[in-house]
Amino acid sequence: MPSERRIARLREVLERRQNDLSVVVENVWDPHNASAIVRSADGFAAGTVHLLYTIEEAPELSRGVSAYTDKWTTLERHDSTAELVQTLRDRGQRIFVTHVDDTARDYLEVDWTQPAALVLGNEQRGCSEELLAASDERVRIPMLGFAQSFNVSVAAAVILAEVARQRRAAGMLAPSWSDAKQRLLDYWVAREEAREQRRPPPPAP
Repeated sequence: MPSERRIARLREVLERRQNDLSVVVENVWDPHNASAIVRSADGFAAGTVHLLYTIEEAPELSRGVSAYTDKWTTLERHDSTAELVQTLRDRGQRIFVTHVDDTARDYLEVDWTQPAALVLGNEQRGCSEELLAASDERVRIPMLGFAQSFNVSVAAAVILAEVARQRRAAGMLAPSWSDAKQRLLDYWVAREEAREQRRPPPPAP
């Protein structure tokens, strides 16, 4: 059984987790980049990371790069853009797709306190035409140097930092609880018990 201190730490993380905030990793082929995005999503309290792979083969996440945050991140895998979009719509999340041309809005001008899904695309191709068409808005990070864009994992961290800043200012990062968070806590505790007793982990909620 995990210690009371350990359980308190798990609960502390969940209390600030933003269940209405998702990050979508679309066909990002480099395991380093995909893992770094998961790490940033955890660090900025995103509720779910969606891994959408319709072209590239899904990479194996690096626990070293992700700092083992993949273990504590709700990962949902998709091989259909339409299915992913429907999932996000069903959860009431607006879809913000990163894009580098002038049709995209400065990410600093977006209200990130609304339920949102931030989509980050392939390192060379960017986000797919399907997700661009399905998005509610295109967003970009204005560049002040010669490069057209940041590395995809850096872009994720930059935008998520602004998301967290806005949500903190709005009081949304104050501790809160829900039935969904309780189910996840129960699962984490059961998984820790199984690991200590060298039993197979329980099914994820």
